[in-house]
Amino acid sequence: MDADLQAIAPRHHEAANAFARWIAEHYQPGEPLHAVVVCTGNSRRSILGSSMGNLAAAFYGMPEIRFHSGGTEPSAFNPRTVSALEAAGFGVEPTGAEKAPGNPEYRVSWGDGFEVLEFSKLYSDPVNPQEGFAALMVCNEADAGCPIVQGASARIPMPFDDPKEFDDQPYEAEKYTERRDEIGRVMLSVMKLAQELIARASAR
Repeated sequence: MDADLQAIAPRHHEAANAFARWIAEHYQPGEPLHAVVVCTGNSRRSILGSSMGNLAAAFYGMPEIRFHSGGTEPSAFNPRTVSALEAAGFGVEPTGAEKAPGNPEYRVSWGDGFEVLEFSKLYSDPVNPQEGFAALMVCNEADAGCPIVQGASARIPMPFDDPKEFDDQPYEAEKYTERRDEIGRVMLSVMKLAQELIARASAR
């Protein structure tokens, strides 16, 4: 598995560079470094983003970089998102708890011993980091509606098209896979570049 900026859409180059530089500036081996992926409903793109980010960080040997998700108008972890993650090899299991009626909690796992509890929530929910994190704005609506993310040390617009527009259409699963993989390529590119920047800095 490999990725670089040439593997992602030009519209994501600036955001990927900015996020990789932020990671390189703040990364300390063994110390958690947090990012919160923000969308409107915290049901699709933000959860795909946090999941693919965690996977990319683990793949590049930097599990200290921990991704969380949140929204500006939370709804529920969409079943189509569950299916897209399961198809990529994630374990996605309901815990039986509901954070609100119709908003179930899931245990999302990847790799060897990595897991997180995931449900739809405000980006500022107490389970998320409250300060010093990078906020990745993955939808235009949340980006426009949330110009200031309280507690964030960096706010990075990184918009992706919403797979919701293809819900209940014959190629629904294909479009969710497409979005998952697009987000995954960006996260892999970020981690590869961050690793290179960290290595370059330590060699000085």
